[in-house]
Amino acid sequence: MTALTAQMASDGGPWRLYVVLFGESEWPTFRWERSAPVPTVAERRAVLAGLGYEVAPGARWSWIEDSKVYGDDGTPVVLIAAVDVREQEGNVA
Repeated sequence: MTALTAQMASDGGPWRLYVVLFGESEWPTFRWERSAPVPTVAERRAVLAGLGYEVAPGARWSWIEDSKVYGDDGTPVVLIAAVDVREQEGNVA
């Protein structure tokens, strides 16, 4: 089973969760139509399951921040969370 990364991001607007699939033009994605509160770990786990993925054993969410405009730290902050995921056990995608 290939290790993949799921990311969740917001620049102050709605949160998006997506699974990074290199070489693919479209990634499995979900969007919460809210900016607050931050989606809980349980909500993220449920969304990942709905997309056919699960958090890899022992993996934990990590957080970083970036600038909305690359290299310009005076622009709004973009929060990005990431976790290693894998296809769900028994998932035939």
